[in-house]
Amino acid sequence: MEDHDHYMNLALQLAEKGRGTVSPNPMVGCVIVKDGKIVGTGYHRKAGGPHAEAFALRRAGNKARGAVMYVTLEPCSHFGRTPPCTKAIISAGIREAVVAVRDPSPRMRGIEDLKRAGVKAVVGVMEDEAKRTNEVFMKYTKVKLPFVTLKLAVTLDGSIATSTGSSRYITSKGSQKMVHGLRTEVDAVMVGKNTVLKDNPRLTPRLAKGKDPLKIVVDSRAEIPLSCNLMKNPQKLIIATTGKAKKEKVGALERRGATIITCPSLGGKVDLNYLMKELGKRDVTGILLEGGAELAAAALRAGIVDKMMVFIAPKIAGKGIQAVGDLGIRDMGKALALKDIKIKRVADDVLVEGYP
Repeated sequence: MEDHDHYMNLALQLAEKGRGTVSPNPMVGCVIVKDGKIVGTGYHRKAGGPHAEAFALRRAGNKARGAVMYVTLEPCSHFGRTPPCTKAIISAGIREAVVAVRDPSPRMRGIEDLKRAGVKAVVGVMEDEAKRTNEVFMKYTKVKLPFVTLKLAVTLDGSIATSTGSSRYITSKGSQKMVHGLRTEVDAVMVGKNTVLKDNPRLTPRLAKGKDPLKIVVDSRAEIPLSCNLMKNPQKLIIATTGKAKKEKVGALERRGATIITCPSLGGKVDLNYLMKELGKRDVTGILLEGGAELAAAALRAGIVDKMMVFIAPKIAGKGIQAVGDLGIRDMGKALALKDIKIKRVADDVLVEGYP
C-alpha cells in the first residue's frame, strides 16, 4: 500500500499540471510501473486532447505489458472526443490498474470493463486527495452546477475597505498574483454591480499566465454603465439581471455583445440558485466569486458557496466595511464554521481555506 500511495501521489502531481487548461474535463495523471521502475507517465493537457493514460501508454511502449498503471480517475469506457482508455489499457497488456477514485458519471463503466477483461483493479488509493484535486469536476458531473469558490481579501479586523470605501490594495503583491492565477483556473469570475460601479475592474489575470475567464456581473436592474471596462470585451461578459431591469438598457447591453440571463427576483435581487442552474447549462463548471459584502452574504445565504479562500493582511482599518453582509445570525453558536481548514503564508499575508 505504501508503494501504491507513492506512485499515486506522483500521478496526482502530474494531474495538477492540467489545472486551468482541461475544463470541463477533469485533471488526470497517470504513472505506469514495471518491476519497480516507472516506464511511462502522462497527464491530460487540454479538453479534447489525449487522455493521461494514452500519453503514459505511448511512453511505456512494449514495457506496458505486465505493468501496473496508477491513474487518478477511473479510465473512460466510452467514445467521446477521444477513444475509450479502457480499450487501450487492455490492448497494451496492463495487468493491474490502481485507481484513486471512480468517475461520478453514471455512464462510466471503466473499472468493470477492465475487470471483465482480466485486469486487476484496485480502487480508492488516495481517494480523498483525488476528489479534492477534481472538486470542481466531481460536483459539476454529479449535479450540473458550478463549483463556487468565494474569495475574500480582508484586514486583521475583518474589513474589505475603510469607512470611506478605499480598498486598494489590502493584500500583498504575492496574494494578488495568486488570485490572478486562480482566475486562470476557473471558467468564470463573478462580482456584483456595486463592485463594477465602484472599482470598474477588468477582472483579467494580468499578473498570471493562462486563460482569461468569463466575467459574470450580478446586476438585478442592469445598472452597469456601457462604458465600463468589462464592456470592452463583451463577448466574455454575462450579466445576470431580473425583470426589473429596463428593456432599453438590456437591449443596449445585448447589442454591444454581452450575454443577458434574466433570473427570477428574490426580495428584489437575482435568484442565485436559478443563476447557477443557467450557468451550468452553459458548461460553466467553476466560478471564483470576488464580489463585495452584499454578494458574499447573498451567496452564503443561498447556499451556493462550496469553498472559501480568505486572504488576511496584517493591517488594521478600524471602522471599515465588513467582508460579509448580514447573514441573519444572532447567536455565535450558529455562526458559519468552515471545515477541512488549510492555513498557509502567502508573502506577508495568511490564506485560510475551508469548506462551509
